[in-house]
Amino acid sequence: MTIFSNVDLSAANTLRLPCQAERFAAPTTLTALRQTLAEACRKGWPVTLLGGGSNVLLPETLPGLVVRPALQQYWLSQRPGDVLAHVGAGVNWHTLVMTTAARGLWGIENLALIPGSCGAAPVQNIGAYGVELADTLQAVQVMELATGQVDWLSSQQCAFGYRDSLFKGELAGSVVITQLVLRLSRTPAPRLGYGDLAARLANSLTPTPLAVAEAVCAIRREKLPDPQVLANAGSFFKNPLVSHQWAAQLLKEHPSMPHFPQEGGQTKLAAGWLIDQCGLKGMRDGAFGVHQHQALVLVHFGGGDRQGLMKTADYIAAQVEARFGLRLEPEPRLVNP
Repeated sequence: MTIFSNVDLSAANTLRLPCQAERFAAPTTLTALRQTLAEACRKGWPVTLLGGGSNVLLPETLPGLVVRPALQQYWLSQRPGDVLAHVGAGVNWHTLVMTTAARGLWGIENLALIPGSCGAAPVQNIGAYGVELADTLQAVQVMELATGQVDWLSSQQCAFGYRDSLFKGELAGSVVITQLVLRLSRTPAPRLGYGDLAARLANSLTPTPLAVAEAVCAIRREKLPDPQVLANAGSFFKNPLVSHQWAAQLLKEHPSMPHFPQEGGQTKLAAGWLIDQCGLKGMRDGAFGVHQHQALVLVHFGGGDRQGLMKTADYIAAQVEARFGLRLEPEPRLVNP
């Protein structure tokens, strides 16, 4: 068990917001994680959990102990009709997608190039191109922060919703995710419902999961800035869900508005389109701005902090609300000291 003091986390979040952790640990085993949490409990340190840093908004200082689980185990087990992937929380999500796709396994290929760690994936119920983590997740292993006890939760127990889960609600701050079990398949099951993905693979009669993953990567690289080059957290705002009636009214006023009917009488709208219609694509507000090619992505040019970012985000949300009557919600998790 190693605990470091006064650690700069500016490079540990993809928005590169300045953040100083009073203490930091990256345990690589369940035993080390349990010991680390027990030490924090003994000393009375508040614990903040950090994954790949791709979907968080960090404050300038974090007291207590920041824990980044670095469990790297990965193995496959065969079952009749499917394959289970057992994955440690510290495994890079994109690496997992490409590894399983290269093995001919279907299930998460549409989620390629989503940054972050596997342990953070259930928190947001990550999703892209018509697929969500909840579609393939079998179970989640968690450790209680207060006791070090390890438990398993089924996918149903995780209360998944659109970019939402039990880990953002009832269990927030009380457990750390340590392992995922994903249900994959060797039976071809391409999900190409999104137009740009279908167009990219139009000449492939029988695409492989690797071909789908590579197509997703190509599309995302064309549309989204690389966080290593230009600091960002991917999609900054959630795509809003409105009633079918509300969507129909908006369509009367804006016939070209992208819309995606959902179950439960709701319609998903494209937040990027709404922002673009307000003329905000490419805008800059000091250290932050809207990406010139993708209005859903806020970028950090350097020298800013979380307060400045939220000021820019609030301005964008206010402009959308003034024009369309709905308020956009940030997708990244707000981490408070």
